[in-house]
Amino acid sequence: MGILKFLFITICILWLIKMIARVLLPIAFQKMMSKAQNQANQRYQQQHNQNPDGRIRVDYMPPKEKNRGDQAGDFVEYEEIKNP
Repeated sequence: MGILKFLFITICILWLIKMIARVLLPIAFQKMMSKAQNQANQRYQQQHNQNPDGRIRVDYMPPKEKNRGDQAGDFVEYEEIKNP
């Protein structure tokens, strides 16, 4: 008798969880999507509402290379002479 009571209570609890999830999960997903959309709109507005003042802005400048000279040595031009 104890096993049947345990199974009945377990099945009832799982059924209740399933019903609650059917109601609450769509609401939670809708709130998350709304929040993400609002954040994306805010970022878009911040990027496109800046009034350009005619100056060029550089976000990244690569580091300048140091002139180290030729490490392999000087190049000497030569002419190949073929013997007949």
